[in-house]
Amino acid sequence: MLQELSIRHLAVIENIRVSFRRGFEVLTGETGAGKSIIIDALGLIAGGRGSAEMIRHGCDKAEIEAVFDLDPAHPVWGVLDRHGVNADPQEALLVRRELQAQGKSSARVNGQHVTLTMLREIGENLVNIHGQHEHQSLLRTDRHLEWLDSFAGDAIGSLKSEYQNRYREYATVSRERRELDELTRQQMQMLDLYRYQLDEIAEARLKPGEDESLAEERRKLSHAEKLAESATEAYDLLYGNKGLSVMSKAIAKLEDIVKVDPAKLGPLVEQLQSAYYAAEDVAYQLRDYKEGIEFNPERLSEIEMRLDLLFGLRRKYGESVADILQYYARIQEDTQRLENRDELLKELNEREVRLETELRALADRLGAIRRETAALLAAEIEQELKGLQMERAVFEVRLVTTEQLSPTGTDAAEFLLSTNPGEPPKPLARIASGGEMSRVMLALKAIFARIDQIPVLVFDEVDTGVSGRAAQSVADKLSRLASHCQVFCITHLPQVACMADDQFEIAKRVTDDGRTSTRVRMLSAEERVEELARMLGGVEVTDRTRHHAQEMLTLAEAQKSRQDA
Repeated sequence: MLQELSIRHLAVIENIRVSFRRGFEVLTGETGAGKSIIIDALGLIAGGRGSAEMIRHGCDKAEIEAVFDLDPAHPVWGVLDRHGVNADPQEALLVRRELQAQGKSSARVNGQHVTLTMLREIGENLVNIHGQHEHQSLLRTDRHLEWLDSFAGDAIGSLKSEYQNRYREYATVSRERRELDELTRQQMQMLDLYRYQLDEIAEARLKPGEDESLAEERRKLSHAEKLAESATEAYDLLYGNKGLSVMSKAIAKLEDIVKVDPAKLGPLVEQLQSAYYAAEDVAYQLRDYKEGIEFNPERLSEIEMRLDLLFGLRRKYGESVADILQYYARIQEDTQRLENRDELLKELNEREVRLETELRALADRLGAIRRETAALLAAEIEQELKGLQMERAVFEVRLVTTEQLSPTGTDAAEFLLSTNPGEPPKPLARIASGGEMSRVMLALKAIFARIDQIPVLVFDEVDTGVSGRAAQSVADKLSRLASHCQVFCITHLPQVACMADDQFEIAKRVTDDGRTSTRVRMLSAEERVEELARMLGGVEVTDRTRHHAQEMLTLAEAQKSRQDA
């Protein structure tokens, strides 16, 4: 569950910290009070995209923190472990998100930095947000198969994974076969050029890095005379009357008087002795160096010829020997493909046919599982819809099998609905009203909440287009759903608000500095009566609306008691 949510400098929110409890939590308030900002904050915690425009005017950054209390067996701990995030399942989980005014975003989980991609995967296991527009996804038939497979769970999981792995291999083989099949005459004529280039590069017998090593050797050989002259002069100076000999005499003079003032002269003697030994070592090395200088005009001529050859190859095939060798490997592979085109094409065709046969067999097995699952899902949705005042609704998951292989198989799924007796089920886009769409989505959420193990469900005005008995049924469904997970709901309907375990008021106020700020606070029992009365009666709150509000709360408590029993 979500234990605590802290928001600073997000939109019109200055600074709020709210604690929550398990169960059904509703957020109410006037239109425009900032209820959607709370949802936006949870969306950012779950890995949603943020922007600098979301930061409160005049602030450098926005900060959101969420503390979750999760079961040790919850799958999110495995996700955290896979990403190397240290987390103890016996402790709370802290997720933090920052948006910078410069447009940058950062995220931390238990104090450890995570990428947005990692946070999104973590968030998918923590929070599921159903926004006002999400019921439109019911009209997208490409999502229907995804929902069906999710409902099938383990029954289809490993088989679908095997199919997808095989499909990726099939797609790669098909692409290679098409590319090889579409080789033009011009590309075939390139074979002669490739063979010439391969011979030219192979004849050069290139070695990685030889251009750099040859250039260095040429530099030394071409300056051999100057190197020998300067090294000899330096050696003579060190071993001459003005070099080590003078330093030796200076050391001897100081050693004669060091006993007189050892505190001052002792360190000077040690420094001078160290300098003498270092200079002597340099002299020995210079002697060896000048004796090893090579005067070899013939070798210099060979290097010049070799570098000229390399320069010509670099001009045609790459900036360095490494580039030339890389080009050689590529055209060697292309040459082999061209020379063995017919054999490769035959091999790829055979692999493609074999993989297609295997894929179709796997797709048939997927289809069989989906047909069984479709009937089970339709029956469960119908059962949920009955509890949402859609007793006569007929829900159907229609599966159509095609010849076309796709990443998900050969099946296409579509949800159909009939709300009137005697009418055949039709696609949702042609039959469902806004209120019916909201209830279908709520039915799906109720079913998948038991499957997904997501601890926090958020509904942003799921009751849009619903009123009367249907609104009461939606409220009852949300309350029942809260027995499986923590449910948050933004609502304008008193029928929904009264069923909540806790009610939070979202309200705007003008601060002392003249700025607008949103506040969030949990309502007491008396305050809930006033808020429900406002929702019932609008601006004018009377004793009658207060009495009605109190009655609704009393009936709601009785209804929840019957649920628990």
